[in-house]
Amino acid sequence: MYFYLTVYPIEALIASQLPPEEFGTYMATGTKKSKFEPIMFFEVAGEFGEYFDWQYAKDRCVPHPGGEPKHTLYLSVYRTLENIPLQQLQGLYLTTRDGRSLRLQRGTMPGREERRFHLYQELCPVHPLVVSTLSPGDFAGFMTDPARTKITVPAIVFTDVKMVDLSTDGPTGNIGPAYDRNSDHLHDCIHEVEQLAAKPTKTVYRSNIERFSFQVINSGVFVGNRSEDPLFYPMPDLNTLHNQHYDWARSAQLL
Repeated sequence: MYFYLTVYPIEALIASQLPPEEFGTYMATGTKKSKFEPIMFFEVAGEFGEYFDWQYAKDRCVPHPGGEPKHTLYLSVYRTLENIPLQQLQGLYLTTRDGRSLRLQRGTMPGREERRFHLYQELCPVHPLVVSTLSPGDFAGFMTDPARTKITVPAIVFTDVKMVDLSTDGPTGNIGPAYDRNSDHLHDCIHEVEQLAAKPTKTVYRSNIERFSFQVINSGVFVGNRSEDPLFYPMPDLNTLHNQHYDWARSAQLL
């Protein structure tokens, strides 16, 4: 039996008898090919703590009478991420809408860069697009620490978004539709965080999740909470994707 934490497009803890790649394909395409949507999920080392009903999973996540494996058994669909210690998270899978999965492994958190600002897409449990002068590690701490800001979440998954030269109207490449509306507003948000040291973050859009795609991921995916060091799952560069994960990259429209 496997346990999976889905963080996009929904937050849930799911027990399954399917291994990760098969689970991703099932969740993306369904058994009757009636739905096609990308999904992002972690494999979770299960049976920790008392918040989730592990015995329920053992009793109900069993093969069907005909021998077919149990595809999904939902254990939680609310306040799930915050109740999973980061140390229990294993590989992160990015599954395209046609069911191809790319496994990301934990890496070393990037150091602070000499950058004017970052653009972050929050993925779970909330979905704003945010511009910030904080590095990814500092942003994870800021968003989950009530001592640093009034509005927080107990835990967060987010990605840094690829940036383009907003001063030109030239081609942006394969980064999806992240910048195709109201670029003046984005400029204003950037200007505000650069000018106001006491305001290190600014919401660009309150919900931008419908425009998220794997194309816009820059360095990788970050996970943080209030009590543990944040995690980083680096995204392979285009050369690695082309040479080692070509089918997935083509499916994700990165090549």
